[in-house]
Parts: sequence; structure tokens; C-alpha cells
Amino acid sequence: MRCAIVDGYVDEPAVLGVPPYVSTYVRYAGGLFLLKGYNVDYYTIDQVRARKLWHVFSNYEVIVVIGGLTVPGRYIGGTPITPHEVQKIFGQCTNSYRIITGAIGRAFSNKGGAFAKESINLQMGFDEYIEDIPHWFNKNSYVDAVRELSIAGTEIVKQHPMYPNVICEIEVSLGCERRTFCTFCTEPILHPRFFSRPVKDIVNEIEALYKTGVRAFRLGRSANILAYGSDFNGSQINPLAIEELYSEIRKRCPNLKVLHTDNANPSYIANNLEPARKIIETIVQHNTSGDVFSFGVESFDPLVRKKNNIDGTVEDIDLAVRAVNEIGGIRDKDGVPKLLPGINLIFGLFGETKGTFETNYKKLVQYLEDNLLIRRINLRQIMIFPGTPLYYLAQRKVIRTDKKLFEHYKYLVRNNVDNPMLKKVFPIGTVIRDVIPEKKEGKTTFGRPLGTYPILVGIPTNLDQPSNVVVVNHGQRSVTGIRLTDFSNLTLEELSAIPGIGNKSAIRIKNGDYSTINAETITFLRKYFLM
Repeated sequence: MRCAIVDGYVDEPAVLGVPPYVSTYVRYAGGLFLLKGYNVDYYTIDQVRARKLWHVFSNYEVIVVIGGLTVPGRYIGGTPITPHEVQKIFGQCTNSYRIITGAIGRAFSNKGGAFAKESINLQMGFDEYIEDIPHWFNKNSYVDAVRELSIAGTEIVKQHPMYPNVICEIEVSLGCERRTFCTFCTEPILHPRFFSRPVKDIVNEIEALYKTGVRAFRLGRSANILAYGSDFNGSQINPLAIEELYSEIRKRCPNLKVLHTDNANPSYIANNLEPARKIIETIVQHNTSGDVFSFGVESFDPLVRKKNNIDGTVEDIDLAVRAVNEIGGIRDKDGVPKLLPGINLIFGLFGETKGTFETNYKKLVQYLEDNLLIRRINLRQIMIFPGTPLYYLAQRKVIRTDKKLFEHYKYLVRNNVDNPMLKKVFPIGTVIRDVIPEKKEGKTTFGRPLGTYPILVGIPTNLDQPSNVVVVNHGQRSVTGIRLTDFSNLTLEELSAIPGIGNKSAIRIKNGDYSTINAETITFLRKYFLM
């Protein structure tokens, strides 16, 4: 018996599966059918498109398509599947059993500022929608099911086209620890009950992936990493659980390259400040550099926060941003901060006014002026998903983003905050290791290291292998990097990009004339390149 898994990529509040990420959905589905005795083949939707593989699926008894976006963004590593493409795959295999899993089985939109269309109206042609693979596998115990499926599905990762340069999303907990939820969030719809997986199960899964050759992990699939283990001791913050989890991972997987996390609730930090600081210290002790706490701020406007039931106050956010900077702002030997906050903002929420845009902008400027580092600022327009309170409210009231204001303030943030903030986070001379090439534009190769919200690096040369680079310039949301290599190997374009050189001096240098280079530039070259 044969099963094909088509990874159409997922992006939800607590899980990411766009390459180089491999989502939990992929590994659980693979584990499910391997345990049932199937031979399992794994394809990404980008492979299907590039190689025109639509027809091959008629050879399989079972087809599983994974996909769904509830927080859509812009992606470099891949393009998520569309309902039309799902129908195109399933239309080729009418004799196969056709399964769909992920949020696309409920509704779909590939952009913010819109309503997601309910899947019942999209005519994708599937036989069964499995919303929750582990629960479908074992209706009595989700934890037991994940324990079994996560281990059984580890081998599927070897079929990923980017293997071994992948990062595995690890399910740490499920659902949100709050008793009431944000009006727009899909997490309580998809996963209504909060609970944490046992430390042993998580560590065993990571160790199994480690043994397959995976070296990058994100402790994600969690609405708030700091709440992990709080259900072990009666809904109280649990620093010991985090300490056990991180230390055991490091013990079992000593040569891992990336250990990052994702979501953290700033209000939870502020309201549990001392134990939260202990957790942050633990993470900083055991993680790898470049880690990010994604703060779901959504809005700095107090009225919008109240009307959309967003947890905490603006003062709570300020306190959390400071705490993470104080503990996580230390830099490794390459100059990369260990752990910084990231800010997520949503536009188009209920109660938003013109003043909301200005309030959000001023707060970001304040962080910049106060020298509080923010790793990245995510600006998006709300996608209204069926089943959320905001969806039902939108049936009675007009809820939409003022697109002109959104574009105006997005321009201000990108130019007046992002660029100077990037210079603070990754100053010239910062070394970024293992940058993986992803696309080429002219003579520039763009790539990223593995990690949570990895920085995009433009390298002015043709590059096919992961490389270590040194930062020499900054854009709005990316940096320019030069390979750390023998000086004689640098291209003219790379030499020209180095501060203090330029095109004409680069040509002279190639001819052995260093007379036009100032002392500061010579010092920089000698520090980073073999001369």
C-alpha cells in the first residue's frame, strides 16, 4: 500500500511549516501511515509545481494534502498551496482515498485584510477532513498519540528537498493558557484546550530527529512558551519544567546547531515577573543565538486591546520588552544577541481609528530611542477566520483595514524604525554563520540561517553552499553580507560592498593597489579576511 503526503505548508498562530520549516502536521501524518504499514512518499507543493507531478498521485491508495494559513505572511522558502491546487491534485486520483488536514480544511485566504472563505464552498474534492491527526489516531489520549506518531514520523524528514538544512517545529504545548481569548485568534478554535506535553516525550522526539541528521529545532507549537508546564502544578508558572526541558535537550543533542522558540505572552511575563525572569535566564543559558520571543502585541492602542480582549496593558508590554532585553540582549562571540523580543501588530481590528496607527508608530519609535532592541516588527492586516468572535461581529459591523493608512505607516515603520533598529541588532562586523542560499537576483544571492525569524542576507556573489558572512550594510529588513573567506576569493561586487571601498577602489585592490584604502578599512579587512 502506498501513501503520498503533499506538504502545502501551514502558518498558524503557533505553528509554521513553510520551508525550511517542517511542521508537526507532516511528521504526524507520516508517522500515522507508516504505523499502518504504508510506504510513504513525501512531496512539497513546490516540488509538485516545479516538476509538474500532478499526475503521479493516481498511483497511490491514499493522498494526504496538508495546508492552511490563518496568519498569512510573505514567504521566501516556498509558496503555500491554494484550493485550486488541492482540487488539481485530488482530481487526478479519484480512485484514491483523499484526505486534507490543516486549516485549509476549514477556510482559506492567502492574504490579510480579507475574510477567509469557508472550505465547504471551495470544492476541493476531498473524501475526509482530518482536523487533528493525533486525535483521529487515538481518540482517548492525544498525548499518547503524539508520543507514538512523532517518533514514527521522524524518518519522513529525510525526504524533504532541503534536508538536512531544515528546522523542525516541535509541539511543546497545545492551545492557549488564557481562560478567555483574543477575538481574532484561531488557536482556541483549532485547539480549544491548553495542555503541555511531558518533558520526556519532547526530548525523545528531538533526540529521534537528531539521530536522523536534523540539527535545528524550534520549541514552537505553543501560544506562550513561558506557560509550558504550568498545568503540571495547578496553573502556576513553572520555571523547573523549562529548566528540565532545555537542559535535557542539550544533554541528549550536544551538537545541535539551532535551538530556538517562538511565542511568548508579554503580559504573562509582567504578571509573573520574577519566575518569568528565571525562565528567560534558562532559555538564554541553553538556546543558540539569534532567538526571538514573538510578542503578540497586536496593538498598542488601549481601547483596541480592550475591545478585542487582548491580554494585558501597554505597560505590561514595556516591562516585558525591557526584561527580555536585559537578560537576552547579551551577544555571542560573533556579535549576535542571544534572545530578543519581536513585535507582532495587526491592523483592521475592531475599534481601530486613525489614532491607532499613530499610537503604534510612536511606541515603536520610543523603543528605538530608548535603545530597546526589537529583532523584527511584523505588520499585517487582519484575516477574519470563520468561527472567531471577530467573524461573527463582522456580520453586524463593518471591520476592515484602512489600506491607505496601513501603507503609509508601514512605510514609516520600515524606513524610520526597521532600518535603524537593524543597525543596532546586527551592526557592521556581526558574523552570521551558515547562511543557506535560497534565491538569486542578478549577481546577488539571498539566503538565511536556520532559526526563528532568521535575518535575510544579500550576498553579492553567486553562492550555492551555506556560508559564514560578515555584515557590511543594512536594508529595511535585510542585511548585506560578505563571505568569510580568503581575501583573494572575494569578487569585485563583494569588495565594493565593504564600507570604505566602493567600485573604483575594488578594481585597484584586485590589481594589488591598496593605496586608496584608509586605515579603518584595512583594520576591518585584516580582522575578517585572510590577507
